Amino acid sequence: MTEHHGEVVLAGIDDTSESWLAVDWAAAETERRGAGLRLVHALGTAVEIGYDETGPGLTEQVFEAATRLLGDAQTRVATAYPELRTDTALVHDHPAGAILDSAKDADADMIVLGTRGRGGFAGLLLGSVSLKVAAHAEQATVIVRGQLEPAADAVVVGIRDDRDEPAVRFALAEAAARRATVRLIHAWAPVSRAGLMVPQLDRVDDYQRHHTDLLDRAARPAGDYPQVRVETELVMDSPAAALVEASKQAGLVVLPRHPIEGRFGLPLGSVAHAVLHHASCPVAIVPVR
Repeated sequence: MTEHHGEVVLAGIDDTSESWLAVDWAAAETERRGAGLRLVHALGTAVEIGYDETGPGLTEQVFEAATRLLGDAQTRVATAYPELRTDTALVHDHPAGAILDSAKDADADMIVLGTRGRGGFAGLLLGSVSLKVAAHAEQATVIVRGQLEPAADAVVVGIRDDRDEPAVRFALAEAAARRATVRLIHAWAPVSRAGLMVPQLDRVDDYQRHHTDLLDRAARPAGDYPQVRVETELVMDSPAAALVEASKQAGLVVLPRHPIEGRFGLPLGSVAHAVLHHASCPVAIVPVR
């Protein structure tokens, strides 16, 4: 276990099965880091939000249920990790705001969430709370999906451009704690650059050399983690498809979150959206400047 005294991992919790998976993942991550774990539950701005009960005594019932939920989560963590430092917070705010504010107040190093909250449509695999937090958090946000026992423990990183060093360093630190391999994947599709025309062979070779050089630069921080094996993979495919496929043999996928580009840019980008909805393992969104 790598010691990171003073670090805090914050996990948002509700009463869904996806949330309990997130708590379990967060507890294991906190134990690896030698950090502290904070469990946060949001009541919403109106205490009725998310609860079916009506009538007198509603406020008391809601607070009792929320307090019991946090107590059960803390007991669950203590049973599996008896020496782990944990505390809880019950926040009277909308869930996304509660998580972001609590993470700031606790100076959290990581936020961990499940794939879906209480509300929304059954067909949506990722809840709006997880999307909002991943899009705006100042620290790495892990969305837990798939199985807690992955097919492989490799850490996959999606490389977009030269700004992605924070995501690479995050992945290297995770891999060092897990004794895992890091796979740096950069995908490109030469046909998409040429519209309906396939580029000439020499242009394809130029493109490939350009992308190979980008991967080589992305791997430079590996020199600070000599114990971590690093592999680079240049893939001719769409980035989303390549990363979703790679997630089938990974314990964690790491994606950089770039600043919003253009007036109508998506806070997370189309690749991150696709991977968050379809990956077979947890996904970490790491903000880059």
